[in-house]
Amino acid sequence: MAQKVNIELVDDIDGTEAAETVSFALDGAAYEIDLSAENAEALRDEMAVYVETARRVSARRAGRSTRGGARAVSAESRARTQAVRRWARDNGFEVSERGRISNQIAEAYENRESVQEAPGTAAGRRGRKRAG
Repeated sequence: MAQKVNIELVDDIDGTEAAETVSFALDGAAYEIDLSAENAEALRDEMAVYVETARRVSARRAGRSTRGGARAVSAESRARTQAVRRWARDNGFEVSERGRISNQIAEAYENRESVQEAPGTAAGRRGRKRAG
């Protein structure tokens, strides 16, 4: 049995038939929007002043919001990392001030109701559930 599939683009602004999908990026996030020829032209007209004065970046750097290849870290992520490090130290785990937190520590933190101290500590030898 043969099938014929038709894809119809609908303008995301006004619901009319779309002529194209327009891609753009802002603040490290990439977007696509389906627009009619009229709305696509309006978008390009509005952005023209910014595009004309902006620096063009390679596709490899597009979307990156920091220099030197470092990842942008949200305040929420940073606060969680600090909490994990603080918890780990308080519970006898060895954890560095910077860098990646080991999977063992991350898992122990997630299961912290049942893990009170690091393996090898007094609490760990008394039969409490240990990370590992």
